[in-house]
Order: sequence, then C-alpha cells, then structure tokens
Amino acid sequence: MRSIVLALSLSVVLATSALGADGDEQESDVAVSMRQDEQGHGVVRAHTEIAAPPEVVYRALLDCDRAARIMPGVRRCKVLSSSAEGEIREHVVRFSFFLPPVRSTSRVTLEQDRLIRFTCIRGDIRACDGAWRLTPIDGGRRTRVVYDFWASPPFGLPLDLVGRMMRRDAPAALRALRRECERP
Repeated sequence: MRSIVLALSLSVVLATSALGADGDEQESDVAVSMRQDEQGHGVVRAHTEIAAPPEVVYRALLDCDRAARIMPGVRRCKVLSSSAEGEIREHVVRFSFFLPPVRSTSRVTLEQDRLIRFTCIRGDIRACDGAWRLTPIDGGRRTRVVYDFWASPPFGLPLDLVGRMMRRDAPAALRALRRECERP
C-alpha cells in the first residue's frame, strides 16, 4: 500500500512539474487547456488539424477496433446497442498501472462527419460529457478537430490528479488520431 501511495505521489509531482500554472499548453500541432468548473469537474479542451477529410476522421473515431490505438489506456470498446439516434458504448480504460481499470457506458449521438457527442450513463465515472467536433478546412481535404470533455473523478481520486491525466491523454489522443487518419 505504501508503494502505491508513493508511486501516485510521484506521478502527481512529475505531472505538475511538466505543466504550466495557467492550465493552457500550446505545442506546434495540438493546443490543450484544462480547468475546473464550478461543480468541481475537470474540463479539457484540445484541438488540432488533420490532413484527412472529415469522413475519414469520423470513421476512425467510431471504429472500436481502432480505439485502443487512438485513446490512451483504452483496453476495450464495445457497441452495446445502435439505433437511428445513436449508440450505447462501453469502454474499459486503464489510466495507470497503479489504478484499477475504469468502466464507463456512454450514450453517443452522431451528426454524420461533423459531431460525436457522448454522455456517461453508468459506470465508474460518476458524470461526464464530451464531444468531438469536426470542421472541414482546405476545401474538405483537411479537418479541424476539437475535443471537449468534462468529468467527475472516479473512485474519489483528487481532481488535480485526474486533470493531469486528462491533460496528458487529450493531446496524445489527437496525435494518435492524426497518425491513424493520415496513414496512406
């Protein structure tokens, strides 16, 4: 138990030292911001541009077989039901070696090639909401991708730790999405 607490503390210190105090980070290819809202949820916004049309990006985001390559920590993605209104999906995510896997079931609503909105309806994450917004640029040859997400921490984890994981994972997911979509 002592080693788990020590490892978690070390990961918080390392994550804290890597981030600016203002909650915003801009790299050449991905911009990300992190804050806490009035209800104590962690809120992340990240965006990038991908050299692929929106329909390619949209298909990649919805492909459960590719989820583990795109989203950090995803161990399983499963579509539980599908209808004209959208889908119910379950994800199992492992954020860290020291934390148990997180199970989350979400209601997903879709606007073809433009928007994927999800809301947690059950699982370890008490509350979450988010969206992937896809905007065509360069005559539809490229896509601007904006990812918005807010969540309550699972298992009573400190919001600061969860926020740091969200800030780490959002740019990693956008970069992985770009690699998947820009493959020849």
